[in-house]
Amino acid sequence: MTSQQHARRSRPPLPRGWRRRLARLPIAFYRVGLGPVFGRRLLLLHHTGRNSGLDRRVALEVVAHDRAEGIWILASGFGPEAAWYRNLRAEPKTTIQVGNRHYAVTAHFPSADEGGEIMARYAPAHPRTARRLCAFMGFDVDGSADSYRRAGRRIPFVRLEAAPGQRMR
Repeated sequence: MTSQQHARRSRPPLPRGWRRRLARLPIAFYRVGLGPVFGRRLLLLHHTGRNSGLDRRVALEVVAHDRAEGIWILASGFGPEAAWYRNLRAEPKTTIQVGNRHYAVTAHFPSADEGGEIMARYAPAHPRTARRLCAFMGFDVDGSADSYRRAGRRIPFVRLEAAPGQRMR
């Protein structure tokens, strides 16, 4: 079995039924103007279906945010096969909504080593969430920076960069 096949097998299945409806509930909050309820912890990503060309939306947790630079880091917990991740690969220019503000952004895809460093920084700042995220994705971590770095190398991260005129105030 190749490492790519193993990574696919170890990913959690996509939510179905009531779990899918629950996971998509934040989208409804954004649609009715309640995006600020989530603060800067969640954002609404608008993306274009790579095959259908239709507008799609997904609410995602923000792993890291640099307000001064207008950068948001996201992780694909369902791996590189997640529809939103594949859609961003096909069309990296898109928009996001944070609270009630919209930003034009371009998606960039950090290397595995950069992903390891992102996770190593995220874990001490959010220890319980980092442990749960890794367990959810099937990664064994012992709480050390090295174990989070190893897990982070296997997580597809996305760095969204705001257009120069779109920096947060």
